[in-house]
Amino acid sequence: MNRRDFLTSVASKAAGGAVIGLAAGCSFGATPAAQEAQQAVAQDASLPEISWQMATSWPVALDTIFGGAVAFADAVKAMTNGKFVIEPRAAGELAPGTQVLDVVSQGAVPIGHTASYYYVGKSPVTAFGTALPFGLNAQQQNAWLYEGGGLAKLQEFYAGKFNVIQFPAGNTGVQMGGWFRKEINTPDDLKGLKMRIPGLGGQVMANLGVTVQVLPGGEIFQALQTGAIDAAEWVGPYDDEKLGLNKVAEFYYAPGWWEPGPSLEVEINLDEWNKLPEVYQEIVKSAAYVANLTMLARYDAKNGEALERLVSGGTKLRAYSDEILLAANNAAEGLYSEFAGQDADFKAIYDEWNAFRQRVRKWNDVNEFSFSDFVHEQMGGV
Repeated sequence: MNRRDFLTSVASKAAGGAVIGLAAGCSFGATPAAQEAQQAVAQDASLPEISWQMATSWPVALDTIFGGAVAFADAVKAMTNGKFVIEPRAAGELAPGTQVLDVVSQGAVPIGHTASYYYVGKSPVTAFGTALPFGLNAQQQNAWLYEGGGLAKLQEFYAGKFNVIQFPAGNTGVQMGGWFRKEINTPDDLKGLKMRIPGLGGQVMANLGVTVQVLPGGEIFQALQTGAIDAAEWVGPYDDEKLGLNKVAEFYYAPGWWEPGPSLEVEINLDEWNKLPEVYQEIVKSAAYVANLTMLARYDAKNGEALERLVSGGTKLRAYSDEILLAANNAAEGLYSEFAGQDADFKAIYDEWNAFRQRVRKWNDVNEFSFSDFVHEQMGGV
C-alpha cells in the first residue's frame, strides 16, 4: 500500500473510531483510530498546515446546532494532528446567516456550515440537502443521502451550479411546528399571519395565506417580541428555550411537518477543496460523519428534558389538526409538481427521491412505526 492509500485508509477508519468514541463518551481525539490518524499525518512532513475560517448560520449560544460545526472542526483538527485547523464563526461574523452559500460559492470564505434550504430562491434543488415538507425523517434522510444515491446527485448539482462541494454534517431530527401567539385550529387561522419559516415549508405556508419571513435564529426573539412577526419556527424544545421563544409566544405546535429530518451541511468552495491533499479530503468526509452523528444524538438527548421544562413553565403544547396537515400536504405535493414541470434538475432528483420515499415508508410502516404506535398507545407519551 502506498503512502497516499495508507493515509486515506487511516482517515476512513477514524470515522468508525469516532462512532465508537462518541458512544463511549470520550472526546474524538482520544479514540484509537483518531490517534492512528494523528500519528500517520505527523509522520508525513509534506502535508501542509492549513487554517480556515468557517462561516455558519448559527448563534454561538446554541451548543447543538453551532456545536455541529464545532464537532466537525474538532474532528478535522484531531485527525490531522493540528495541521488542518478550521474555526467556526457565528452567523453575521463572516456572512449573514442566510448567505453562507453565497460567500463560499464566491470564494470569499473557504468553508461554511448551514442549512441548504435557505437557498431555495436560487434553486429548489437545494431543499433536498436539508428537508422537504412531509419528506424523510432523519434516519431515512441519511439512508437516502449515503446509500440511496442522494448525496452524489446533490454534489454533482452543487459543483455545477455553485462551485461548491457539500457533505451532511448534522441533523436535528423531526422538528417542532412553531410558536404562535394564538391557537391555530383550521387553515383559515393561518391566513394573514406573519411567520418566520424558511425553505419549501415557507412556500407551502405562503400558499396557505401566511406572510413568510426568513430570519436567522438570533433575530427571531426580537421579531416576535416587537410584533414584527406573529409566529416562528426554529428547531425544537432545547434550542427554542435557549432563544427564549417561550417568553414571547404561548402556543407550541407539533409536528414540524416541513422539517421531518433536516440535514445541515458543510459546504466547501470547490477550488479550495481541490487544493487539499487527498488525505485531508478523506478526513473532512470522516469529520462530517462525526458531526452528523453528534448533532442528532445531542438533540435527542436534550429535547425531552427541555420540553418538560417548557410545559411546566406554562407553554401550551398543541398538535396541528388533521385539517391543517392535509391542507399543507396537498399544497406541498402541488408545489413539487409545479417545480418538476419547470425545473429539469429538480425533476431528476425528485423522481428518484420520491420513489425512495415510498419504498422506505413501506418498510418503516412494518418496523419503526408499528413499534412507535405500540409504545405511544400502551406505554404513554407526552
